[in-house]
Amino acid sequence: MVEEKQALAVNGWLVLGILLVAGVVSIVAFLVSTSNDHTVGSIISVVVLGVTGLLGAGFFIVNPNEAKVIQLFGNYAGTAKVPGLWWTNPFSYPRVKVSQRVRNFESSKLKVNDHDGNPIEIASVVVWRVTDTAEAMFRVDDFEEFVQVQSEAALRNLATTYPYDTHVDGELALRRNNVEITDKLRSEIQDRLAQAGIEVIEARISHLAYAPEIAGAMLRRQQAGAVVAARTQIVEGAVGMVEMALEALSKKEIVRLDEERKATMVSNLMVVLCSDREPQPVVNTGSLYQ
Repeated sequence: MVEEKQALAVNGWLVLGILLVAGVVSIVAFLVSTSNDHTVGSIISVVVLGVTGLLGAGFFIVNPNEAKVIQLFGNYAGTAKVPGLWWTNPFSYPRVKVSQRVRNFESSKLKVNDHDGNPIEIASVVVWRVTDTAEAMFRVDDFEEFVQVQSEAALRNLATTYPYDTHVDGELALRRNNVEITDKLRSEIQDRLAQAGIEVIEARISHLAYAPEIAGAMLRRQQAGAVVAARTQIVEGAVGMVEMALEALSKKEIVRLDEERKATMVSNLMVVLCSDREPQPVVNTGSLYQ
């Protein structure tokens, strides 16, 4: 287990000023020693100048929303996250840049079978960022590839857990329950990526459709279901209207109908109210029973 820690770094501008002064002094001392034939002074000046140049290799820059992961002889030395010019041990290499900006990943269209065994096409968009640079660098081989593979694996698992659509109230479906499905997708992706030090900010389905080979049949099925639901509502409304009509006629004693005529009236009203075409009226010019 590698835990993120703050790298040992010093303000780069302060060290830069010290090294510049030391370099200038070394050059001047070297020139003076050379002119006076002072061999020891010249050697010391060259050594100091060389050390100054070596220490100059310890400078590095951290940009906003960026981190530098520093290693020292193969060991993790720490992470620098504060933007600016910094100086650290010149032997600390490599200093790997890790972006902590928010990123988007859009999966390819995956063809999977939903919970009911119907082939569907599904894709998602994942918004993520690196929060723990040590885990991202040292716990997985390539954290960007890890995000892609695990996001698609979570999406496949989600698609096989729930049906594309459902006609049962209270049952979750990919097409109907967008909010619940989005929350479950984000939660599952986060569980998979937590070990890589990655935070999933948002995950949502960007494409959802039946596979082309069954799309036509499923469209007809949806249309049939919609027709049945509409017809059911029409019949329920028509029965209520007929009931109100019979009650009003009986209550106000407008006309007295025997059971046979009530049945005829109910039949005529149901035809008028439930027909999908404009009914043609027929005027009875005889008596009530002719």
